[in-house]
Amino acid sequence: MTDFWAASGHHLLDRDDDGRLVVTDEFLKVYLARPELQPPAVACAAERDLHAALFAEPRLAVDGAAVDAIADADARENWRLMIAFRDALLDHGTIEAAYLALIRGGVGRTPPLFLSHLVHVILRNALDGCDDPFVLRAGELFFRQQRLAIHQGALIATDEEMIAGIGSAPLSPLLSMLSVPAVSEIDVLSDEKPGQYWARSDRFDLALDLTMGRRGLAALARVIEVWLRHMLGCVARVEALREVRDAAFTWYIGLDLEGTRIGDALWRGEEIDEPTRRRVAGLFALRSDEFASTPAADDPIYLIMAMTHDRLLRLKPQNLLMGLPAFHTKATA
Repeated sequence: MTDFWAASGHHLLDRDDDGRLVVTDEFLKVYLARPELQPPAVACAAERDLHAALFAEPRLAVDGAAVDAIADADARENWRLMIAFRDALLDHGTIEAAYLALIRGGVGRTPPLFLSHLVHVILRNALDGCDDPFVLRAGELFFRQQRLAIHQGALIATDEEMIAGIGSAPLSPLLSMLSVPAVSEIDVLSDEKPGQYWARSDRFDLALDLTMGRRGLAALARVIEVWLRHMLGCVARVEALREVRDAAFTWYIGLDLEGTRIGDALWRGEEIDEPTRRRVAGLFALRSDEFASTPAADDPIYLIMAMTHDRLLRLKPQNLLMGLPAFHTKATA
């Protein structure tokens, strides 16, 4: 099986008997090596000593006084956030359990970058053995912000960070359509060349077609199923829908902030204008036998995915874990 998402750091983690990810010292050192935590040349002795001590012993107990002794205010703040995050990882045994605890307790001041990284590595674990590049590319939407655009009637998702960091090479037709600066190369993942994904999975430079009836939305439905099964033990069937007419929104989940706002409006019986409808990038129906004794027993749970006014798509995979009816008892311990 070809490897993918090596940059997630999954190879630095151990696995328990249930296939959950167990924190290792090597994994913690990845965070300590981040530029925000690397002491600059002008760093005080307290900051340099703390970094060196933790790099030598990543599980070392750190009291507040050690952080308070750091002279630079920004550095103190970075270290407080890092220590709190590290302690959360260590306190809960597995990466999956720590992520669930963080989102259920309120993410508070946990850096969004850290939460996205946890989703990245958890999903790498959950999708281990997957041989469908479309499912893997769809999985990137869980932890990578996308920019969406219509091109020749197709809805195309391109990695926003990749676009922001591109250089000054001549524009490709796709980038011209997106009205962004130049990039050396960007392609839409296609049935003709699915194998190109494996060598490029850590570059995030393949766009995904999310047009209804093509493989992108169906692949995202599979990712949602895998995510729920891995994190909650919930066996669900997810189907991408073309449209919903006269639907009873007994239960819905916004896959992002915009999707939540649209779902709230529909639930209140409000009319959705055409510009808002055009921002809906995906609509799914989720069904599961697990919900037989809940208000969602008879109707599907609708999942709504929508882009912002400036065509950005920011999925919040935690919404799926927090939004299902009466399902917390089977969550990862």
